[in-house]
Formats: sequence, C-alpha cells, structure tokens
Amino acid sequence: MRFMMLFTVDESVPAPAPTSEMFAEMGKYNEAMSKAGVLLAGEGLLPSAKGARVVFSEEGRTVVDGPFTESKELVGGFWLIQVKTREEAVEWATRAPFGPGVVLEVRQVVEVSDFPADVIDPAIIEREREMRAEAAERAAAARP
Repeated sequence: MRFMMLFTVDESVPAPAPTSEMFAEMGKYNEAMSKAGVLLAGEGLLPSAKGARVVFSEEGRTVVDGPFTESKELVGGFWLIQVKTREEAVEWATRAPFGPGVVLEVRQVVEVSDFPADVIDPAIIEREREMRAEAAERAAAARP
C-alpha cells in the first residue's frame, strides 16, 4: 500500500530559521526510510507566495497567484511511502523530526484495485502503467 504523508504549515506564523541540526535530523529520517525500502518520494514546498491556484468553476478556470493568506493550513511538503499497513505508515509518521505545532497527515493513495473492475477499461490501466514506467525512467535519467 502506498501512503502520502503531508505536513501542513501556517504561513501566518513565522517559521524558525533553518539550522544544520534540522537538516541533519531530516536527513537521518529520510535515510532511515530509504534503508527500510519504504521511501518512494519526498519533497518540501516553497511558500505559497511563490505558487498559484487554479480554481475550476462553471464559468471556466481562474488562476490565483499566492500568497494564500486566507488559508490557515497549507501543505508544506510530503513523503510518499510504500508499506504493508496503515499502522506501519502511522508509525513512520510518528518518527518524523518535527516540533510542536506541526501536523503530519497520513492518507492512503488510491489504487486501481480500489475501483470495481467493470468501471475501468483495461487499456486505460495498461497505459497508466506505461506512463508511470516512462516517468520513472525520466526521473532516473535526471538524477545526478
């Protein structure tokens, strides 16, 4: 099972200045997940001031540039992990090197097998697998 672990930030509260100790602790955590074979991906995100939202409505699509000051909780980063159970995903989340005030949400990724077999055309499933393999190859080629 794949799980997304998303951490939220409140951009109205000043974030502590990054320290070498913070980077070292996060590096240890990422390395532990990598060595355990559960880490598929993980990234932090820049503040919402550097982002945009696309709002969909009956009238069309509207692009709204950040910052998103009306939002109290914004995704600050994520990990994508593959584990056997929800409990194992939660256990990894409890080990994250965060301090007070951080919320780490754990959500299972939807898989094709979660849908009734008669809903999805097998050709669509195969093309999705091909696209994921192509994306993995591009990502591997882009690594230094």
